[in-house]
Amino acid sequence: MRIIELNGNKFSNQKGFYREVESKMTSGLNWKIGQNLNAFNDVLYGGFGVDEVDKKHILKWHRSEKSKSELKCFDQIIEIIKEHENIELQLT
Repeated sequence: MRIIELNGNKFSNQKGFYREVESKMTSGLNWKIGQNLNAFNDVLYGGFGVDEVDKKHILKWHRSEKSKSELKCFDQIIEIIKEHENIELQLT
């Protein structure tokens, strides 16, 4: 099972969060995902870069407490991730 790691130390706002997601989950594409929660949700389905559609993987979010205090939409992001049965979320 693939492990995708997001590092909360690499961003402190939503724009930075989306850059981190793009670097870890859509690398190799010659276009950028939209910087919004709908686009993030689409990426979680897979098929946009590093994962096939609905492929099971672990999403490790390092320094998630830092992100929780800095991202206004942190709870929404977590809800979106948890809606995907193919993703095991690990907050560290």
